Amino acid sequence: MRVAETRAVNRALRKAYGIGLCSVEELGSFSGSASPTRDHGQSTKPHSLNGSNNGQPRLRDRLCVLIRQHGLDPTLVKAYAADFCGTPTLKEASRDLVESFISHLATTAKENRDVLVCKLNSYAQPVEVKL
Repeated sequence: MRVAETRAVNRALRKAYGIGLCSVEELGSFSGSASPTRDHGQSTKPHSLNGSNNGQPRLRDRLCVLIRQHGLDPTLVKAYAADFCGTPTLKEASRDLVESFISHLATTAKENRDVLVCKLNSYAQPVEVKL
């Protein structure tokens, strides 16, 4: 029970902070055999959901980290990303375009956050005022 709780807490923290790697506690023990043990009979096929299996964070995680680091509005970033990629929604953009956007966003946020915030604010929807 204690191990399950530790794993759950670590998973929640990784998800909250956009970390794409697992913790040591979740790897399980190494029995000394030639191949590491796998929990719950996982298949040997690589999972490629929005990322790669080369130890790099998934694109979505990288984008979430940038949004948190620089205090950006996620809705406006999503609208800006779709416009940057030239697609109606970000879901329809190719992986290369999304990678390019993330690099652009990181560079712009680092060099001049105020300009980026102004650009993002241009994607805000006007709010109707009822009198």
